[in-house]
Amino acid sequence: MWSLRLLLREIGHRFPGFFLGLLAVVAAVALYVGLETMGRASYRETKRLMRNLGFNLLIVPEGTDMADFWTADFASGDMPEQYVRRLAETPGMLADHYVATLQKKVLWEGREVLLTGILPERSAIDARKKAPMGYSIARGECYVGYAIAKSPGIEPGKTINVLGKDLTVARRLLEDGSKQDIRIYAHLHDVQDILDMKGRINAIEALHCLCAGASLPDLKQQIAKVLPGTHVTELRDIAAARSETRKMVEQHVELIVAVVLVVCAAWIAFLALLNVRERRQEIGILRALGFGSGHIAALFLGRAILMGLLGALAGFFVGTAVAMHYGPDMFKLTFSAVRPPYDIFIPTLLVAPLIAALAAMLPAVIAISQDPAVVLREE
Repeated sequence: MWSLRLLLREIGHRFPGFFLGLLAVVAAVALYVGLETMGRASYRETKRLMRNLGFNLLIVPEGTDMADFWTADFASGDMPEQYVRRLAETPGMLADHYVATLQKKVLWEGREVLLTGILPERSAIDARKKAPMGYSIARGECYVGYAIAKSPGIEPGKTINVLGKDLTVARRLLEDGSKQDIRIYAHLHDVQDILDMKGRINAIEALHCLCAGASLPDLKQQIAKVLPGTHVTELRDIAAARSETRKMVEQHVELIVAVVLVVCAAWIAFLALLNVRERRQEIGILRALGFGSGHIAALFLGRAILMGLLGALAGFFVGTAVAMHYGPDMFKLTFSAVRPPYDIFIPTLLVAPLIAALAAMLPAVIAISQDPAVVLREE
């Protein structure tokens, strides 16, 4: 009780020093909470942007010559369409966003084009609802690539005849600089009718999960059990870009948080050391009056703990408010899904006082190690 009264009096008597330490904690906690909130938004934003690079997994019929595949951009063999449904309905798969495709090179209007049938995307049965990655084309409609769209009469709403089947142009695609520019996309079942390949596909595109433990060998084993007679290829450039970018974002946030914590702890230790030097005579008098080392240490550590607790409380709400205010302008795609990080509220209230107490530990040791006789003799 005496220690608490002395602590509050000391804070009131030397409030500027306490306030500076409090500001340091508020700034550190606010920055940490803000970065944590922004980091979650950044992670989601990066994940979405990297996802937009495209699928990073390709499943083709076993025996496909991949050299011929990359030359023609489609597999010569085929497999059952039901394979994509089987994949999506198998729980525990380390992939998601399954799209069945059927592609063939055909002659249309005197030129070779890649006729590509796409089935609307299927998500894994145990995955949360996600925005689709690929195109979703209705029956009887088609998307035309940039090079094809330049032909006369290729306008949205117009009807084109593709090998005897009429399709309405729903969209003209922008220039991509790839084979997409010479594709005609249509619903899978329309393309199956055109090619007389009902119920058949020649590739499944998917997104390999980058979560912990989702290794490619494990995924290949999973797919081999579910889809016998298939071959799995990872598109390494896309997979590596996604993985490295997400790791870089996470590491940068962790580095900034670590630097902030170290600077804050050093500032608190410096202020505590100044407080010890200013109060040498008081400490000597207290020791002479019979206050033990525990009481003296409690004064300095209690000051630091109170500073950390109040700073954490204020810093949490300041950091949350700043992040929620500026976040929507920085992360336009995903920030609406981010909420205040209330899950770290209690840990913050516990860790901040602990770090503050640890920072004040050395000054407290210096305070209790002073000989009161020596200190009072100086007076």
